Amino acid sequence: MTLALRFLAIIVLAAPLPAGDARGAERDSTRGAEHAVTTVTGVDLQRYAGLWHEVAKIPNRFQKQCARGATAEYSLREDGRITVVNRCFKADGGQDGVEGVAKIVDKATNAKLKVSFVSFLGWRPFWGDYWIIGLDEEYQWVVVGTPDRKYGWVLARTPTLDERSMEEVAAVMARNGYRREAFETSPP
Repeated sequence: MTLALRFLAIIVLAAPLPAGDARGAERDSTRGAEHAVTTVTGVDLQRYAGLWHEVAKIPNRFQKQCARGATAEYSLREDGRITVVNRCFKADGGQDGVEGVAKIVDKATNAKLKVSFVSFLGWRPFWGDYWIIGLDEEYQWVVVGTPDRKYGWVLARTPTLDERSMEEVAAVMARNGYRREAFETSPP
């Protein structure tokens, strides 16, 4: 199975933050849950673009071959979409990777996207939610989630985060109804 199929539902990263500023300001989702998954109020895609390291994730079937060093790289395209390249190292030391595309769903905030890693002759039949639910003010870390909480990633500009940043990430998870223990640390 290719990494493209494993990354079908969504990928690597999104954001945590305290409420009241661009990093943690939230919008209600359309779900009426007690802890609805919410996104940040705004994402500057120019600042978001670039390389992110996976710090933690909810284990999923499409990344089970990844033993360490998972990254996601985002590049803005002229057509308004975003090229997504996910890479990781397998246990045997070989590298695995997949290229996909993201489209912005909520253009008012740029915080809700859909991502696809499967293409048949240019047609993309499968798209997964990619919601930025927490984002550091300096764009140094992000928490990415989905409305059903099935998937989640913590990404950072560096392979690890300091304790203070991880506390902010944990607050974002709790505020959005994610169980912290559902996430596993990703080896650098």
